[in-house]
Amino acid sequence: MIVGAGVLGLAAAAELAARGHAVTVVDPGVGNASAVAAGMIAPAMEALLDGADAERAALLRDARDLWPAFARRHGLTLYREPAEWRGPDAAGRADRLEALGFAVQRGEGVVATDEDGRVDPADSLHRLAATPGVTLITDRIVSMTAEDGAWTATGRGGAVYRAPTVILATGVGVAPAGLPAATAAVIDAIQPIRGQLAFIPRALTDRVVRGAGAYVAPAPGGAVIGATMEAGERALEINDQAGARQTAAGLALVGAAAGDAPQYRIGIRGASADGLPMAGASGEVGLYLALAPRRNGWLLAPLIARVVADAIEGRDAVPHAATFDPLRFA
Repeated sequence: MIVGAGVLGLAAAAELAARGHAVTVVDPGVGNASAVAAGMIAPAMEALLDGADAERAALLRDARDLWPAFARRHGLTLYREPAEWRGPDAAGRADRLEALGFAVQRGEGVVATDEDGRVDPADSLHRLAATPGVTLITDRIVSMTAEDGAWTATGRGGAVYRAPTVILATGVGVAPAGLPAATAAVIDAIQPIRGQLAFIPRALTDRVVRGAGAYVAPAPGGAVIGATMEAGERALEINDQAGARQTAAGLALVGAAAGDAPQYRIGIRGASADGLPMAGASGEVGLYLALAPRRNGWLLAPLIARVVADAIEGRDAVPHAATFDPLRFA
């Protein structure tokens, strides 16, 4: 059983189902950060924006390399258009990308790379949830206990679910009551990061374009401009002033005029102390975590799915698995 149907939960469900497991996913069905994201598979630009070192850049690149096979296996569309950074600092950005091992093309005030890609989040989540062997149940798990070699989870309306193995992929939700204190502490330590982006119902670009303070990405029916990174915030109310500033920055980035009123979307990301996911065994028998990918949930999803599935099956750990150990801060 998997608790949570964001990209980490559904990617793990699809991975386990592809390995022959029957998987039940329980989720409140109220939307999540994965659904409102831009769907970036962007090791180069994310490494650049985060000031990554060579080791972190290699991790992001290795995660990206799992995507073509993952997309084929689960019927997802992976878009591989060039990605661009535009601005007066483009030359310095190009130098940094090359130093991290990414191939770039330089222009006046722009650096482009073919190393990044994207997916359509809504379509991809739908297809992952529809994987044969995956059953999606709409409910909110409010408590969990371990008994007789299995976990018993209770839903909001009193429904009871039992499974010998559970993956918690609950985003920034509170830990279900009844969890062991150590596991609850790991979940409760995840920091929320509020993200607001704007959907523009017209095409603005045929590729992801980034610059200081904004990005613009293609999306079904138009484009998205994003996204704020508001650490410690989990409010879901729209901030119109911040949205207007962000929209103006995005339109200026691609040289587009104002037009249709933007439609604002909000997602609350989860982040660990080092910005990397918490994925793998929790230290409790039969209980695993897939949490806190910050803003790289889509990029890291196939790798996290493999890490968690391998841990459940007792396989040898893949490279980078120790980096995501949920107990690394203990």
